[in-house]
Amino acid sequence: MNKTYAVVGVVGAGAMGRGIAQIAAQAGSTVKLFDVQAGAAATARAAVLLQWDKLHEKGRLDAAELASRRALLAEAGALSALADCDLVIEAVVEKLDVKQALFAELETIVRPDTVLASNTSSLSITAIAARLQRPQRFAGYHFFNPVPLMKVVEVIGGLKTDPAVCDGLQRYARDMGHTPVLAQDTPGFIVNHAGRAYGTEALRIVGEGVADFATVDRILKDQVGFKLGPFELMDLTALDVSHPVMESVYRQYYDEPRYRPSVITAQRLAGGVVGKKVGEGFYRYHDGVAQVPGEPVAPQVADIPPVWVSPRAARRAELLQLLKDLGARIETGVSPSPQALTVVSPLGFDVTTVAVVERLDPARTIGIDMLVDDASTRRRVLATNPATRIDMREAAHALFARDGKAVSVVRDSGGFVTQRVVAAIVNIASDICQQRICTPRDLELAVTLGLGYPLGPLAMGDRYGPANVLEVLFNMQTVYGDPRYRPSPWLRRRGAIGLSLSHEEL
Repeated sequence: MNKTYAVVGVVGAGAMGRGIAQIAAQAGSTVKLFDVQAGAAATARAAVLLQWDKLHEKGRLDAAELASRRALLAEAGALSALADCDLVIEAVVEKLDVKQALFAELETIVRPDTVLASNTSSLSITAIAARLQRPQRFAGYHFFNPVPLMKVVEVIGGLKTDPAVCDGLQRYARDMGHTPVLAQDTPGFIVNHAGRAYGTEALRIVGEGVADFATVDRILKDQVGFKLGPFELMDLTALDVSHPVMESVYRQYYDEPRYRPSVITAQRLAGGVVGKKVGEGFYRYHDGVAQVPGEPVAPQVADIPPVWVSPRAARRAELLQLLKDLGARIETGVSPSPQALTVVSPLGFDVTTVAVVERLDPARTIGIDMLVDDASTRRRVLATNPATRIDMREAAHALFARDGKAVSVVRDSGGFVTQRVVAAIVNIASDICQQRICTPRDLELAVTLGLGYPLGPLAMGDRYGPANVLEVLFNMQTVYGDPRYRPSPWLRRRGAIGLSLSHEEL
């Protein structure tokens, strides 16, 4: 069995440390597990042994391998017991002073060539190593929970880290059956950085009164294919974990608007409404099951008015064919008749702006999000404007639900829901590449494995069109006047000349 490091120390016997110790022993390394809390290492070791015993009982682990693994995983009674380790991985509390003190002590115990690594998710690798005599042998080694199942690990070099150390850690990740991705020492590294947009943009949508939590979750799952909506995800991870990360990345980037947190999560965290583990978050939980409010049913409308579609509508030909398939009476004049339901499908602009610019009657104007082609989505999303009449809203809802596809009707929003969340995700990912934090390949691997997105963010941008995403951002910046939506140069240049977002410069 491959062993890049024959003897590995793990400091911290919580869920993360326990998982790291498990996969290291499975890779054939002798593992010494230490925790300052009395009995914690023994409890963690027993939990891992129990998992292996169950695999043996199911016939998925033979007796010889079971005995080998059991012999490789041991408790360390003191930190000094790690003196002969080739690698020591720390998985303790996320406090800079605690980690600095731990590694300073370890440096007096281990050999000069022992590699030291931190599993930190949010602290600077350079800052942790600042008190070390040999910072060149120190690196970040960020696993994700649960470690045996989450098959990605971020390898992060600090300013003084020897590149050979990162090379060795990448090899060892592969020994353990994980996929390593190499990141620069920047706030959030890759996964926690790239993941900023999904939750924070959804929170802005709710904060603007565009839609409620459940509607936003439904839209992003049904239109884009996310496994969990952003509010379901935040309930699962819990706000006492996710909100501090939001604040940390925002502050470390000196209040960069793209990462701005939300007062919604701050207030809920203060009130203890943090998620599933306490039975209440964005949803209430009964026996661990989210109590999701029912979805409004499509209204029954006896006589749907004729429909006129803006000549500037995105995917206009596809929209006209859809309306034809739904049995709509379509007007073809240069302007709508006084009775017509007027349909627009902007990219980035809100319905109000389109109605004013195109001189349409806002009372009869409805928007539909056509960023995603209709055949690829399980849900259609309509948007009203402040002047839209109830009869026109209900007529549009009834019409677009005629074939049984789910329809959500939201209030006016630059970029609806899907456009603005997708554009924010693609934009932040593009800027990660622009900053050379990692390669496009490692970005896509890290996000798909670490966050479970249906596509990597660059592939997502390519699927919906870099030029379309760029138009959404430009127009949202006009609507909101917020630098949060300024396009990354990486996206702007590739979108302008028709290149894939994964394309690297020579």
